[in-house]
Amino acid sequence: MGVRLGINPLTWTNDDMPELGAETPLETCLAEARLAGFEGVELGNKFPRTAGTLRPVLERHGLALVSGWHGSSLLERDVDAEMAAAEPHVALLSALGCRVMVHAEVTGSVHGLRDVALSRRPVLDGAAWALLASRLSEMGRRLAARGIALAYHHHMGTVVETADEVDRLMAATGPEVGLLLDTGHLTFAGGDAAAAAARHAARIVHVHCKDIRPAAMVAARRDDRSFLDAVLDGVFTVPGDGCVDYAAVLRPLAQAGYGGWLVVEAEQDPARAHPLTYARMGHHHLAAVARDAFGTSGPGAAGGG
Repeated sequence: MGVRLGINPLTWTNDDMPELGAETPLETCLAEARLAGFEGVELGNKFPRTAGTLRPVLERHGLALVSGWHGSSLLERDVDAEMAAAEPHVALLSALGCRVMVHAEVTGSVHGLRDVALSRRPVLDGAAWALLASRLSEMGRRLAARGIALAYHHHMGTVVETADEVDRLMAATGPEVGLLLDTGHLTFAGGDAAAAAARHAARIVHVHCKDIRPAAMVAARRDDRSFLDAVLDGVFTVPGDGCVDYAAVLRPLAQAGYGGWLVVEAEQDPARAHPLTYARMGHHHLAAVARDAFGTSGPGAAGGG
């Protein structure tokens, strides 16, 4: 199976700031996702969370469930407790055929706090790194036994934000901890998404494709803004509308045989960035670049799935 293109409902309605797109029903998100050309969607705050309810909704729109976010507290509780807390989510992903679970450690995170600057995010010491790596590895093994790969999501405002921290996490863990490469978050954190893709291609099990508006990124860094203020200021956009070189990002993934999802995920204010317009823009650019990178296994190509 070749790569497939999905989208996160953040284009229409925001999980961290539910007032953004609050008036938009789930049916609109799904109908427009399909209209824009996507094959699948990730979970959002308006989705039913039982398989029996969600499956027919997705089937009605011809969409697969790609994955969904789990924010863990592994620095505060052990793996037994974390797996128990995640069980309803894991069961839903498993029932709907997802191959990965988006996973971020959110202990002390500031990404959901509009009045807290990104510079005040938590930074781990050596003992905390060892603890996180050990518990993530165990959780990854348990998820793998359920047929789901742990896709670790480095994220602004969390304990794993920078390229160096991604490198450290990958070095401290084995293949039981997969990497979710998020092009927008890594660029915002000062990293090079294409270089990270080349370094970690063998570990990448999921990709979030968000682009960056350079002027908004520079302003957010200069003024030490909160993550949510940066989002409202338009730091993120869809592939093809910013500075990320997607051809350079996807090339090493194709060479490594990546066969998962490429997910457009661009937090924007839907009142300022018309969702269907931007969804179509992101799909158009990403599909073209993916076809060039992956050839006959790219989206929409023969054998692409």
